[in-house]
Amino acid sequence: MIAGIPAETAPGERRVALTPDAVKALVKDGISVVVQAGAGAAAGFADADYTAAGARVSSGATEALAADLVLKVAPPSEAEIAALREGAAYIGFLRPLDAPAVARRLAERRSTAFALELVPRITRAQSMDALSSQANLAGYRAVLLAALSLPRIFPMLVTAAGTIQPARVFVIGAGVAGLQAIATARRLGAIVEAYDTRAVVAEQVQSLGARFVTLAVDAGDAQDAGGYAKAQTEEFYQRQRAELGKALAKSDVVITTALVPGQRAPLLVDEAAVRGMKTGSVIVDLASENGGNCACTSASGPTTAHGVQILPGANLASDIPANASQMYAKNLVTFVKHLAPKGELVLDLDDEITRGSMLTHAGQVTNDRVKALLQSA
Repeated sequence: MIAGIPAETAPGERRVALTPDAVKALVKDGISVVVQAGAGAAAGFADADYTAAGARVSSGATEALAADLVLKVAPPSEAEIAALREGAAYIGFLRPLDAPAVARRLAERRSTAFALELVPRITRAQSMDALSSQANLAGYRAVLLAALSLPRIFPMLVTAAGTIQPARVFVIGAGVAGLQAIATARRLGAIVEAYDTRAVVAEQVQSLGARFVTLAVDAGDAQDAGGYAKAQTEEFYQRQRAELGKALAKSDVVITTALVPGQRAPLLVDEAAVRGMKTGSVIVDLASENGGNCACTSASGPTTAHGVQILPGANLASDIPANASQMYAKNLVTFVKHLAPKGELVLDLDDEITRGSMLTHAGQVTNDRVKALLQSA
């Protein structure tokens, strides 16, 4: 089997699907790897590194996209889908619930496509969970962006010129990105508070040295079977926004992380809340790609509203391309080894990981939720 690694073409995408070390792991299993020239350059991996790892470097994308198995980071463009060999396998982020039309086109190409967003959250699949590995880096990067933009420092300083009080950071959402944001802000010396509709995460928040904030709003059973926060009613969000506004008024930095796949991101910070924040405060909105958790967020770039800086946080993992690629490649290699234990693709549809992550096969969209979205459209 030949695995192809084309260069990423999405604007701002600096990651690469496989690092040279990951190539070695696949080559050792008898899988041939072809890498497009320059595919790893933005992440700091030279073509010579891939050659030394046992890959063949091709001058353009054609050969990599025509491989038996294509591995990418960002969803494929229309041109990339057209260049896939009919019936080939494909693995990568595909945003199936947000952009289901990509699934239709992959099905038309008779591709056996696997969306990493659909990998089930079970113990056996933890090492394949690319969403979590990249969210970890996004949470870290969000705090650094906030620290660079805030007109004050994070830690307390006691100096001959007086005492500087620590910055106050408020994190909304205690998933993977939120927990990493909490840990990073604490390491930088900030006072950190966090809120999540799922009361069960309070212990994790407190274990990182932050205070878990409880609002006078009943979220009921707010966690789904996969461990993600459930979407709530608009009435709930209205009451939640009013309560959150009081907490945000005391904060120097707010980091929002609430996303519901296939839906607009819940609006958690309305304009009234932004107006109530201190001048110079910073909001980093990790949900900006799906409409944003803040009413003043612009997906096109940083904005300032009522003296508050609002920074969009789409694809922050790509800002740290070397480590992001390293982690993503490890997820991919584990996933490929699961699908091709002896170097050739074996589709065991009785396996929960294979069945759960498959998006298209034999000319059909196989995921029920994505099929429903396409039919309703």
